[in-house]
Amino acid sequence: MAYLDDLELFPRLRSAAGSWDDYVAHPFVLGLRDGTLPEPAFRHYLGQDYLFLVHFARAYALAAYKAETLSDIRDTAAGMSAIVDTEMALHVEYCAGWGLSEAEMEALPEASATMAYTRYVLEKGLQGDLLDLYVALAPCVIGYGEIGARLAGDPETVHDGNCYGAWIQMYAGDEYQSVARAHGEVLDRLWKARAGGARLESLSRTFAQATRLEADFWQMGWDAA
Repeated sequence: MAYLDDLELFPRLRSAAGSWDDYVAHPFVLGLRDGTLPEPAFRHYLGQDYLFLVHFARAYALAAYKAETLSDIRDTAAGMSAIVDTEMALHVEYCAGWGLSEAEMEALPEASATMAYTRYVLEKGLQGDLLDLYVALAPCVIGYGEIGARLAGDPETVHDGNCYGAWIQMYAGDEYQSVARAHGEVLDRLWKARAGGARLESLSRTFAQATRLEADFWQMGWDAA
């Protein structure tokens, strides 16, 4: 799919990640498409995704520390605001419709898949620089945008009577699509400022591992059915 193919780095990383389709076309995602995903699987995913977003907000706080220019700090602040003020609010509101309160989700134990990806992202940020961290975040931030756009435009997507239709529209909508694109544009800017061709191999490994961990997160929800 030609999602954000006008960017420079993201398409390279996506093509190098052999597991990309395992993530964006996981059976969990296909179950959202046609409404056949068992509700217990989705409800389990929603609770873990709340915990996931908390750690991603921490990752953007780490990104601000790793930033070396005011422009980079502004970008990381925008990323944190997108999670704390936009995505988290949308998530809490959406989960209420599934009978999950914020207090209940906050009290949940973290699943292994939640810990694996969120700690991997934080570790890459601590170990590397701002570009390493943004690459590790990209499968989530941009990937959800691609999944939303794919599902919204897929002729096989069931829209009428699909209980997951609102989720699809949330990530296909202009607000989240802007978040995904902004992340891709920051990736390009950091790539040009901080990287040479020799670094692509290590960045691709980070992206591929993060993509596998994202697919494991879907599997975690799928296994809860």
